[in-house]
Amino acid sequence: MDAHKEVVEDAGNSKIHVFQSSSELVESLHQKWINNGKQQPYPAMYSSVFGGIVLDPSLMVIPLDDHMVHRGHGVFDTAIIIDGYLYELDVHLDRFLRSASSSRISSPFPRSTLRNILIQLTATSQCKKGTLRYWLTSGPGDFLLSPAGCPSSAFYAVVITDDFPQQKKGVKVITSTVPMKPPQFATMKNVNYLPNVLSVMEAQDKGAFASIWIDNNGFIAEGPNVNVAFITHDKELVLPSFDNILRGCTAKRLLELAPEFVKDGRLKSVRTGDITVEEGKGCAEMMFVGSTLPLLPIVEWDDKPIGDGEVGELTMALCDLLWEDMVAGPETQRIPIAYP
Repeated sequence: MDAHKEVVEDAGNSKIHVFQSSSELVESLHQKWINNGKQQPYPAMYSSVFGGIVLDPSLMVIPLDDHMVHRGHGVFDTAIIIDGYLYELDVHLDRFLRSASSSRISSPFPRSTLRNILIQLTATSQCKKGTLRYWLTSGPGDFLLSPAGCPSSAFYAVVITDDFPQQKKGVKVITSTVPMKPPQFATMKNVNYLPNVLSVMEAQDKGAFASIWIDNNGFIAEGPNVNVAFITHDKELVLPSFDNILRGCTAKRLLELAPEFVKDGRLKSVRTGDITVEEGKGCAEMMFVGSTLPLLPIVEWDDKPIGDGEVGELTMALCDLLWEDMVAGPETQRIPIAYP
């Protein structure tokens, strides 16, 4: 069969289009975005493979032979864009590079260059509210297990336009039956999120928002992509220890800010530690803690109410505290973006 023919036949005898040029392919991709009829949610992407920022959504792609794609050898992180500021970029970037080091991925650029790329990407995107997500991979090269054949690691980033209002409605959770990742992988933010995906799907199948993982010792661990926190009947704010789970940047910030409530008497103490399922379910209030939430009240766990089954006052007060930090916190937490 002539390789240049416009169509080929597969075993099912259906005709598959063969693109004759890159311009024809790009035009087809453009049509898919146009026919989608939705507002473009990805205003800008950076690719070290391309060597710059891409504004055309049809070209926001990564090579199939990138080892992150077919072997999962990659790490990622995020930062919030809110009111034209990047929130907590530096702490996320530090965790990002720790994850890369644990995954034996070297960055193609120094930290200062990565930071500069992310800030310039945000400015170019013109996005004032959304998320900034970025990945380090062992790079494209071949389809083998070892990345030895990859000439260079790769860095990708994308701006995602999104509106994430303060969460004030309580949600239901279940205990996950999907095994959680072992500590070596749970404590780094790598792209192996299949357990996280399956645990969320399991929760949704049961009419819940998400799930809670329990570790091998019977202690509460985390949610599928968020930390979890509790307020005891003695007014203690308690988060599970970070020894075997991801150290969430928002959870860390909550632990830094919450002592304000100890000073004014609303909380007795703030701490991390081991929490059994029985202790967690018996608490007065419960919440998820994550970047785009920043706090999400949990009112029911495994069909049983948490506390009185209503959104807790202290949960909402802590949510307000974090939200205020996001929109008007110190410059150490918020980087102003110089939009063109």
